[in-house]
Amino acid sequence: MTKIDPILLSVYARTFKSITDEMSISVVKTTRSPILCEAKDFVTGLYDAQGNMLEQTENLPILAFSLAPVCKYLIEYFGDDIHEGDVIFHNDVFSLGNQNNDVAVYKPVFFEGKLVAWTAVKGHQADIGGNVRGGYNPRATEVWQEALRIPPVKVYEKGKLRKDVWDLIFANIRLDIVQHDLKAQMGACTFGARRMVDLLRKYGLESFEAHKIALFDATQKMMEAEISQIPDGEYSGEGMVYFDGHHDGSKFTIRVNIKVQGNQITFDYSKTDPETSGFVNGTYTSSASATILTLLQMVNPDIPHNEGIIRPIKIIIPEGTILNASYPKATTFGNHLCPPNADAIIRALAPVIPNRVTAGWNNLLCSLTTGFDQESGDNYVDINFMAMKGGSGAMNGTDGYDHIGMIDASGGVLDQDYEMFEQQSPHLLVKHEYLEDSAGAGQWRGGIGIETEYVVGSENTQLVTFGDGDFEPAFGLFGGHDSILNTIELFYPDGSKVVPKNKDLILGVPKGTRYHHIAGGGGGYGDPKKRDRAKLREEVRNGVISAKMAREVYGLND
Repeated sequence: MTKIDPILLSVYARTFKSITDEMSISVVKTTRSPILCEAKDFVTGLYDAQGNMLEQTENLPILAFSLAPVCKYLIEYFGDDIHEGDVIFHNDVFSLGNQNNDVAVYKPVFFEGKLVAWTAVKGHQADIGGNVRGGYNPRATEVWQEALRIPPVKVYEKGKLRKDVWDLIFANIRLDIVQHDLKAQMGACTFGARRMVDLLRKYGLESFEAHKIALFDATQKMMEAEISQIPDGEYSGEGMVYFDGHHDGSKFTIRVNIKVQGNQITFDYSKTDPETSGFVNGTYTSSASATILTLLQMVNPDIPHNEGIIRPIKIIIPEGTILNASYPKATTFGNHLCPPNADAIIRALAPVIPNRVTAGWNNLLCSLTTGFDQESGDNYVDINFMAMKGGSGAMNGTDGYDHIGMIDASGGVLDQDYEMFEQQSPHLLVKHEYLEDSAGAGQWRGGIGIETEYVVGSENTQLVTFGDGDFEPAFGLFGGHDSILNTIELFYPDGSKVVPKNKDLILGVPKGTRYHHIAGGGGGYGDPKKRDRAKLREEVRNGVISAKMAREVYGLND
């Protein structure tokens, strides 16, 4: 039996993390779509031969726990037909994928002729086929109207490109950039595989296997210790989803019952509303990932992210609910059910762990534009990451983060460079700035929201909107106030004004249209009248809080 060396155990943990971090850097440096190289809408991961997570780098939180379930599925799917040099693509939401646009690349790692690990990268692609360029189709009612489904398929087999498979996939995807980005993901997987083999050469397979198990066990104990600090009991919370894209006034409730017993925690969504007839549905993988990422915000951030961290967590999401839609329902919106899911969890646990939860985060209201850029002579897709990022919720002792984004897709101002926005789309940016009075008031205020304005630069532009942030603001806690609602408005050259629904598809937006977007701030925490007076005066001087709000809400009299 291999003796566990505590120092070597730390070396393994740090090296696993280093590998996924370096894979992440590789993706940033080699992909072409701003969705990946700027917004970092991807995750990199390292897994053992059985598909257990060794480590990951979660650039986008909602993708954090979406690779491991598919890795285990691939192992079962291919059985003994896994070979050195294989590269596998997957996006299928009905075989544990999380969203159609999020295409994963998996590469088995062999050492001395034996399968020992997997590297993987999952990234959001600029297009994935379906009825609507860009992949978001608010009118969809079934998966085929959304995307090309890619169940597990080898694009390389034993080191040889399967040209027929490759051509079949990309004949159904509109934009050539997707090929380049997936090649970059493959490159990152190859890099990670080389680093993993180097590690095994240094310490040997027997040492790796023994220390891997010890690392899982140690991580499990750390997570159990965190859960043990939540009082035993059952706690319930709700979050709301508004409009399914088809029926005005429709709304749906996410209901979670959280049971804490010792060092174990169960999240039960059995009472959540049924699936919708539109694209506002989730998959088990996207919803479970949302649950885990929300819990992780309430525990020690230094816990390694490996298989051990999820062992004490049980998640029940019945098929047929809005969080786990049945085949062949449309599910593209599923990643964006994370905010109301997180709201439900926060509301459930706030009474018992008030110092570990935040107030509500700004919810999503987003737009995606596609069209033809006459100046560059090329098609484009832009998700406008800069405009959607509002503020996070405050917590006891700390203001919320300004302009960070939704709880599932935080990233902030670095998500989209202004010059790159104008270079990679035909639009002209006019304004992007913090918005006064957008944060929920409190002893600790929410993060500040933003205002964005640009001029549409292509004729017959297609615009898609998706989100819920125009119906419900980020909520305050313990006397803290709610923030403001999100808005999107279009001002056409002829003087008319269009306000899209929060799940909408608008065709033929004319060149010269002024696009105006407000993303609200986060919710406040605690009584606003207890806010530090000196800090409040400084915020009034800086235009964060208006003099009127300082007087009427915060009670500042000088």
